[in-house]
Amino acid sequence: MAYTQNPHMPKVRRDAADMVRRGFSPTEVGRRFGVGSSTVSKWVRKAKTYGYHPIPTLSSRPRHHPHELSRETVDAITEKRLLLKRSAEVVHRALTDEGVTVSLSSVKRTLDRNFLLKKRSPWKRYHPHTERPEAAYPGALVEVDTIHLAVNGTTVLYVYTFIDVYSRWTYAWCSARANCRTSLLFVKRAQVAAPFLFECVQTDNGPEFSTNFSERLGIRHRHTRVRHSNDNAHVERFNRTLREECLDALPIDLFVLNRSLTEYLKRYNETRHHFGLNLETPLAVLTKCVQAID
Repeated sequence: MAYTQNPHMPKVRRDAADMVRRGFSPTEVGRRFGVGSSTVSKWVRKAKTYGYHPIPTLSSRPRHHPHELSRETVDAITEKRLLLKRSAEVVHRALTDEGVTVSLSSVKRTLDRNFLLKKRSPWKRYHPHTERPEAAYPGALVEVDTIHLAVNGTTVLYVYTFIDVYSRWTYAWCSARANCRTSLLFVKRAQVAAPFLFECVQTDNGPEFSTNFSERLGIRHRHTRVRHSNDNAHVERFNRTLREECLDALPIDLFVLNRSLTEYLKRYNETRHHFGLNLETPLAVLTKCVQAID
């Protein structure tokens, strides 16, 4: 009998096998259900294992394939993956260099069947891709990120950082927590301090910038693309500068950090010259924009 996806077939097999058990012949039962007597006999044999329960439809996938990988090749793929702890592409290249002939798709399937591929967590929320806007004026695109300050390997404080891509105007604020609520509060504080309005806020895919953050933000929110670290390059570079010129020299204390950040940001935005701005300051760039509008 041809393979079927009829969801009622398990119960049909059970009822047919039960009729044979009650005294009907396989031929009579076959005529009743429209199948051959040999098929009914198979169902009866399976019923000895399943009892009076629906007899499930087993997969029609063949157990072997004439072109399947040899056991030696499969072992070579898995051993190389465990040794290198790298992606399927790297494993494939390493095997090719050693003279093992196997396709990249076969390497990926083999690693998948042996549960050696890192897949997307079913609990991680999906963020749809949105086009990156052009930073043609202040506020068109701003980037937000967090710096984790740790003591003995344990994070104790979080420094939220902000930068406007066009003018390089920055803002930072230290918090004892990093969640959706504090992220929204930071963006509001930055908007109050900034001399321009935000049109698009770009963040990474951290839990503090989750879907709830997008829904409650009130303006356009863009998540960076996965495995594209350059999407947030401006704020990441600011994070490095902030660490080197301010945070690394300070004790990890909430009050001290916020007081020092206020002083540092005033110098950063008003007097510090930036190569990305042709050695101008963010304040000078914003002033030129205002003059151009007037």
